Amino acid sequence: MFEDRKWIIVGLFASICLIFITRLFFLQVVEKSYKVAATDNSIKKIVTYPDRGFIYDRKGKILVLNAPIYDLMVTPNKVKLSDEKKKLFCELLGITIEDYNKLLAKIPTNSRALPTPFLKQLSKQDYARIQDRLMDFTGFYIETRTVRSYPHQSMAHLLGYIAEISDASLSLDSARYYGGGDYVGKAGLEAFYENELRGRKGVKNIWVDSKGKEKGAYRNGAFDTTSIAGQNLYTSIDFDLQQYGEKLMQNKAGGVVAIEPKTGQILALISSPHYDPNLLIGKDFGKNYRMLELDENRPLFNRAVTAHYPPGSTFKTVQFLIGKQNHVINDASVFSCNHSLVKCHFHATADLQRSIQHSCNPYYWNVYRRIIYQNRIVKENDSTYKVAEDGKLSEGYNKWYKTLSDFNIGRKTMVDVAAEKAGRVPKISLYDNRYGEGKWNFSNIYSLGIGQGEIELTPIQLANIACIIANRGYYYPPHVVMGIGKEKNNTLPKYYTQRQEAHIDTEHYETLINGMRDAYRMGTVGPQAIIQDLDICGKTGTAQNPHGQDHSIFICFAPRENPQIAIAVYVENAGFGGDVAAPVAILMIEKYLKDKISKTWLEKVIMEKQLIITQIPQNVSPHQFQNDTVR
Repeated sequence: MFEDRKWIIVGLFASICLIFITRLFFLQVVEKSYKVAATDNSIKKIVTYPDRGFIYDRKGKILVLNAPIYDLMVTPNKVKLSDEKKKLFCELLGITIEDYNKLLAKIPTNSRALPTPFLKQLSKQDYARIQDRLMDFTGFYIETRTVRSYPHQSMAHLLGYIAEISDASLSLDSARYYGGGDYVGKAGLEAFYENELRGRKGVKNIWVDSKGKEKGAYRNGAFDTTSIAGQNLYTSIDFDLQQYGEKLMQNKAGGVVAIEPKTGQILALISSPHYDPNLLIGKDFGKNYRMLELDENRPLFNRAVTAHYPPGSTFKTVQFLIGKQNHVINDASVFSCNHSLVKCHFHATADLQRSIQHSCNPYYWNVYRRIIYQNRIVKENDSTYKVAEDGKLSEGYNKWYKTLSDFNIGRKTMVDVAAEKAGRVPKISLYDNRYGEGKWNFSNIYSLGIGQGEIELTPIQLANIACIIANRGYYYPPHVVMGIGKEKNNTLPKYYTQRQEAHIDTEHYETLINGMRDAYRMGTVGPQAIIQDLDICGKTGTAQNPHGQDHSIFICFAPRENPQIAIAVYVENAGFGGDVAAPVAILMIEKYLKDKISKTWLEKVIMEKQLIITQIPQNVSPHQFQNDTVR
């Protein structure tokens, strides 16, 4: 009995020993990561940051590259500096002891055992001065990463910038890729293509002794991971056209978007006033950002994709097409230029083509009325027309509202530049709330017919309308990037390759295009801006501005057959559409199609025209900033 019990105890003891031995073997031999964790206080993990992808223009010119920066990191719990060493350390860094104490004190208690940024973005000179001395100061080391470098002082709104990730963004990072102090794209392409540009971080495991001195790679780098550089972006931007447009828009506020109609590729995207993107890199980022933020001209605001503007008479092109598609007008439709309906400038009596050539406001008062009442307009006597009983305003308005979405009006174009806004088309509920349900009528909304009132578009939406007309009824979603990775022709998101229809029959475009051609040659574009050998079709707009002078607008494309470029120009407080916006567009088209400027005197006039006073701080060079009549 005793012998049996003895062997049971021996067997039990042996089994327990075997379990422990097996588990230890697994932990120490098979699963080595546990050993790494166990020796963590003798191993320093250094994150290796990848280079962000470069950005190129359509001809291969580099727009954004990288430059190294050096962050001085600290693990507070490992810092043990005598007063003498602390003084020497501060002298080396060019800071006071008070600064030193403040920088250490602001690190949270729960982070004091972890590497934390102490001084960020040291220059090459600062790094060279301290790198050989850092081993004398336990707890401190240098972490190398890259920031953006901009070889050209333009395209700030298009390219965007990178900045330290916010706490709010960190909390939304479900993949846990980012850590405190990491940099992310904050605007433009940098933000939209963050996942492609950022690459993948790596980790190096370094043996350190009790004094914090590095002794080499842990296990010859067996547990290290290599960083992977971000992917390059190949854009459709024509750098020369972009820079030229920025020069034309200097000292003005507004937006310009130029697109290749047959592909939707953006050739230029300009917001003015602009700024030198190099202001938002390096250790002066915070100071410079605040300076730009306080500038009353709002240079950080991307007007090309974000600003809401009344489209003015450029919107008559859309009303024209909707009216023809719904058969409420035809080429022979004539309406008198009745100034008692809405003000207009003096011009010849207009049929449909001449209504665009001369931009007749009363004409489009009548067109919009017929659209809204679905052509339920009957003759009461020789000179008076009224709405028939079956002409339901609300039904016509909702149908018109839905039709605008086919032109991407009232919704985003989904351009691949961060922060795009959708513009605004008022819903019927707005008028029901304002006047009472069913208690409003056409007199409350007629201004929408000429691009005024509550309707607002962005410059990129106006450029897209120009593309639809140039293509006679379709468009490809506007986009800047045409290739990602090592080659230009890598597949883009499918959305940008899908043809979108405006659902207007092709035959309805020719009369409109004839009117736009005549508006350029002998209409609302002034003769000083006409370049005879450019086959341009365009439409001016002048939008009322209750805060100052009217806004100048122009949309166009060229040449008439097989269009190569469509463009929208919006210039705030610049007066008639033919005065400033049209010359900017025409000069840019000549630059793009002919690579020369024939009217250099016009170029000089436009470049020198000042419509805003730039707010340039001292010691910063100028290049770093940069009524009812609607025609």
